[in-house]
Amino acid sequence: MSKRFPSFVAFGLAAVLALTACATKPAATVPAAAKRPLVLGMHAITETDADARTLIGEVPALARCGVDLLIVEVDYWYDYASHPELRMENPVKKETVKALLAACRARGIRVVPQFQSLGHQSWAEKTFPLLVEYPHLDETPDKYPGNKGKDPWGTDFYCRSWCPLHPDLLPIVNDLYDELLDVFEADALHVGMDEVFIIADADCPRCGGKTTAEVFARAVNDAYDHIVRERGKEMMMWADRLLDGQATGYGLWEASMNGTDKAIDMIPKDIVMCDWHYEPKYPRQTAPKSVFPSPRIFADKGFRVLPTSYRNVEAVNRFIDQSLAVPGDKVLGHLCTVWHPLKAGHYGKLKQLKAASKKIKAARG
Repeated sequence: MSKRFPSFVAFGLAAVLALTACATKPAATVPAAAKRPLVLGMHAITETDADARTLIGEVPALARCGVDLLIVEVDYWYDYASHPELRMENPVKKETVKALLAACRARGIRVVPQFQSLGHQSWAEKTFPLLVEYPHLDETPDKYPGNKGKDPWGTDFYCRSWCPLHPDLLPIVNDLYDELLDVFEADALHVGMDEVFIIADADCPRCGGKTTAEVFARAVNDAYDHIVRERGKEMMMWADRLLDGQATGYGLWEASMNGTDKAIDMIPKDIVMCDWHYEPKYPRQTAPKSVFPSPRIFADKGFRVLPTSYRNVEAVNRFIDQSLAVPGDKVLGHLCTVWHPLKAGHYGKLKQLKAASKKIKAARG
C-alpha cells in the first residue's frame, strides 16, 4: 500500500470529495425531542509516521462529515523516548503528532490516543515489542509456539496477552501511557482491551486459580488508577469483554464467552465504554435482523457508552437507531472504525462514516 503525505492538490481533492459525500445528502428525520448534543467519532490506525501524516490531510474531510472526536491508535508505533526498545519500525514522530493536533484543533476535533492493552500483544506470527523485550511479562511465555494452537476455551489462538498481575508490568506500561497523554496533550486515553482470550491462565503463577473476571477487572482498575486517579484524565476502552456473549446473542468476539463479563460490576462507572458491534444479523439471536441490547445494558449499569460500528451500513444505521432510543444521556453518540491505515482521500468516502454522519447530524439538530 502506498502511504505518502498528500500533495496540496490531493488534499484539496479529498476535501471536495468529502464535502460531496457527507455534507450534501438530506438529513434523516429525527423527532425534535430526541435532538441533543452527540459525538461523532472516527477511530484511525497509524502504523507509521507516513500514516499519521496522511491522517493530517484527512482532517478537513472528517470535519466536514461532522467528526468531533478522533481516536488515534498508535500502540507500539510511536517514537517512545521513555522506552525506545518498544518502538516499532518507522514510528510516528512527536512533530507529526503536534501537526495533527494543530489541524484537529483548528476544526474543533478532540484527539484521544489509543494503546492496545492486555490483549492484542501479537498479530499472526508476529509478537509485539513488549513481550519480545520482556518475555517474562507474557501471560503464557512457554505456550503457543509460533503463536499457534488452541486456547483453553477451544478457540484457535488469536493474540498474546501480558500478565496483568506481574509486578514488573505497570512501571513500563504507565510510562507509555504517560508519554502518549503528554505528547498528544490529551484529556483522555483509550486503553483497548478488546478480544482478550488468553487470560487467567492456569499455569501462570500469579493468575492461575483466579477467575477471568477478577483478572480482567484488575487490568482495568490498574489502568484506571493511573490514568484517572493519578493523571486526572478520562479513560476509554473497548467494551466487548464486559458483555455476556450468550445472553446478548453477540457470541465470543463482540462479547465474552469465558466469564470476563462479570467484571462489569467490579470497575468504576466513569469509564467510557466503546461498544463495538458490526453485524446485520447474529446467529445466536432469534430476531431476523440484529438487535443491539448492549447500550442499554451499559447505561443501566451507570456507564457512558459510545456505540461503535465498522463497514456494514445496514448494521450502522440499525445500531444508531437503537442506541439513540435508549432513555437518558448515557449514549454519547457514535464511533466509526477502520482497521488498517487508509490512503489519502479515503476517509471522507467511507460508507460507514457517511451513514453515521447523516444520522448523527440529524439527531444533533
